[in-house]
Amino acid sequence: MADKIATRQAYGEVLVELGADHPELVVMDADLSGSTKTGMFAKAYPDRFFNMGIAEQGMYATAAGLALSGKTVCASTFAMFAAGRAYEIIRNSIGYNKANVKICATHAGITVGEDGASHQTFEDIALMREIPGMTVLNPSDAVSAKKLIRLAVDFDGPCYIRLGRASVPVFYGEDAQLEIGKGNLLREGKDMTIIATGIMISEAMEAAEALAADGIDARVIDIHTIKPIDEEIIIKAAQETGAIVTAEEHSVLGGLGSAVSEVVVKNCPVKMAFVGQDDVFGESGKPDELKAKYGMDKDAIIKAVKGLL
Repeated sequence: MADKIATRQAYGEVLVELGADHPELVVMDADLSGSTKTGMFAKAYPDRFFNMGIAEQGMYATAAGLALSGKTVCASTFAMFAAGRAYEIIRNSIGYNKANVKICATHAGITVGEDGASHQTFEDIALMREIPGMTVLNPSDAVSAKKLIRLAVDFDGPCYIRLGRASVPVFYGEDAQLEIGKGNLLREGKDMTIIATGIMISEAMEAAEALAADGIDARVIDIHTIKPIDEEIIIKAAQETGAIVTAEEHSVLGGLGSAVSEVVVKNCPVKMAFVGQDDVFGESGKPDELKAKYGMDKDAIIKAVKGLL
C-alpha cells in the first residue's frame, strides 16, 4: 500500500526547504500554524514568520503590502476562512494589484471530516478561479504538492493553492514532471476519460482499474492546475474518447467540472458527467464515510462512467 501523507504536511516541509533558497520568502498564518504546518517554517526562520491572529482579512491585506514591497509571501489559513472570510481582500488587494502572494489554504473539502459543515468548503475553487489573473492549483498528493508549491513560489503573481487535512496516498514519484498549466496523462484509455483533481486522483485511478475488469478502457488525467487550464489535453481526450467524467472534492458548480465543460462546449462537445459535492452542505464524520455518502469516491466515479456509457 502506498504511503499516506497529508498535503498540508508536505506544505510545511517544503516551506522550510524553500526558506534556505529564497531569502525574500515570508510566511504568514492566522493563528493556525499547528494545523496548517507553517509552524515548521516559524521554527526554522522566526524572523520571517508572522502570526497575524484570527484576523484573516488583515493578514491578506498585510500580505499584499509585503508582496508589493518586494517579498514573496505564503499566507495560510483554512480554505473556508481564506476563500470565504477574506475573499474581498484577496480580490481587491491581492488580485487587482497582481501582488506576489501565494494563498496556501488547507483543510479544504469533505475530508476535513469531523470539523463539519462550517469548515468543509466546496466553493473555494469557484471563487478563486473567478479572480482575474489568479492561478489556481490543487495538488493530488504530497509529492505533487511540494513540486507545485516550488513552482508557485518561483513565479511572480497571485496564486491559490488548495491543500487538505487528511492523509492521502502518495501517487506521484519523485521524478514526476509537473508544470503549471499542463495536465498529466496518468493512464491511457479509449472508451472514456476521467478528469480528476486533488485527492480524487487516487479514487480515479482505482475506478479505472475496476472499470478495466469490466472491459471499459478509461483514460485518466490529472488537472492539478484549474487555472490556467490545459485546454489541449482536454480537447484531445474529448476527440479521442467521446465522453468525459470529472471528479473533484468540491462542488459540481463552478469547480473542475465547470472549467472542463467550458473548454469542451467551445471546442468539442461530448457527453459529460460530474462527480463532486452536489449542491449540499456536508456534516461531521469520518472522511472516508463522508466521501462515500456524498459521492466523492471511486464507486461514484464508476457509476458516473457506466451511466454515460
